[in-house]
Order: sequence, then C-alpha cells, then structure tokens
Amino acid sequence: MASSAQFATLEGKLALVTGASRGIGRAIATGLAAAGADVVVGYRSGKDEALELAAELGGRAIQADVSSADDAKRLIEEAGDVDVLVNNAGLTRDGLLARMSDDDWRTVIDTNLSSVFFTCRAVTRPMMKKRSGSIVNISSVVGVHGNWGQTNYAASKAGIIGFTKSLARELGSRNIRANVVAPGYVKTQLTDVLPEEATAAMIQNTPLGRVAEPEEIAGAVRFLASNDASFITGEVLLVDGGLGM
Repeated sequence: MASSAQFATLEGKLALVTGASRGIGRAIATGLAAAGADVVVGYRSGKDEALELAAELGGRAIQADVSSADDAKRLIEEAGDVDVLVNNAGLTRDGLLARMSDDDWRTVIDTNLSSVFFTCRAVTRPMMKKRSGSIVNISSVVGVHGNWGQTNYAASKAGIIGFTKSLARELGSRNIRANVVAPGYVKTQLTDVLPEEATAAMIQNTPLGRVAEPEEIAGAVRFLASNDASFITGEVLLVDGGLGM
C-alpha cells in the first residue's frame, strides 16, 4: 500500500492541459502546478496569456489546434513523457437545430470531441508502455441532461463521457485511469456573454444558488489526477452545485 505521503501530490509528474490559456483550463493548470506537477500549457489562441501562465508556473506553453490529428500528435510528442492529460479545449456555437449550419455542427464536434480522441490516441501507447497514467476529460452537465439550443455542444460533451468510459475499460489493466469532470455553470469569459436572464435561470435551478469559480472545477480535476483517486476510473464527477440532480 502506498504511504500517505504519496497522496494529494503530483510531485514528479508531467501534466498537459489543453485549452489552458484562460478560464477553467488556466485554473486547472495552476491547480496541478500547485500540487507539484510540471505543467505544459496547451493552447490554440491566446498566445500571450499562455506564455504568461507558463512563465508563472515555471512550465512550458505549446501551441496546437487539437481538432487536427497531426497537431494533437505533435502536441503530445513535444510535451514529453506525459503522466497526466487533461482535455479541456472546447467551444460553443449555440443555436436551434432547425437553423444550425453544418459548420457550426462540425466545428463543435471537432473541437470538443474529436480533439479528445486525437490526444488520447497519441498518449495511450507511451502510457501503456510505462503502465501508468491519468486522463481527465472535461465534459459538461449539458452532456448528461441536454440543453435548449445546444444539440451540437450536448452531443460533443455526451460523446466525451461514452468515449472516456470505454477508454477506462481498455486501459485499466495497464494501470491507466480515465475519468470525466462535468462542470455546471462556471464563471468564465465563455459564460460572461450569456444574457442576464439565462444566467439568472441557471442560478435559480442550481441548489447551491450560485455559479462555480474555475478553481472549484480545478479542484475536482486535481483530485482525479492524483493518487487520492487511485481506485477511481470510468467515472463522471458532476461539479455543478446540484444542477444535474
């Protein structure tokens, strides 16, 4: 049995976080670094923010569009011997299905879901070789319960859940864990643009009666990435203030 000193720490681990230049991704990268991990800040845009964060954490920043198989593979290779992979990159293109364009569908699916496939495929063989690793994929309460005007986003986030559960079954025998964190309403630049009435309705439906801070999502990721969660795989941790009950 591992000694208690090994728990709640990521000392000596290399963690890669995609979509880490701002919002939830930035908080996750900061939280993993605080736990002792060497952090690679993956980003597509927001170069200045990514470089600033990497310097602050004493890590590195690598630009890549993870919706591209080649870019995702390059990101994993340049990052190095990854122990913890957090797939956080994502976006929304909301709209009613009847008026949703092919581009809005494909962009969300490629960015949110295909990117998870590409990065996990690239990191799986190295993790299997050393028989250790932790993968945490960021979904959403919308992927569990759906949401008006977000068929593309809900499909991508639900896909992440099914993908991760299947991956956990495939990799468990190699001591590699794969889990999902599904946030509810979180205060970020992405949600700041929502109409006030939409925000008020979401808060009203959340038993805790408030929105989450990005750091609260980061805490859940940090837990699942660490040895505290050494016997947890294939799980979906809802961090939503009770919204998804």
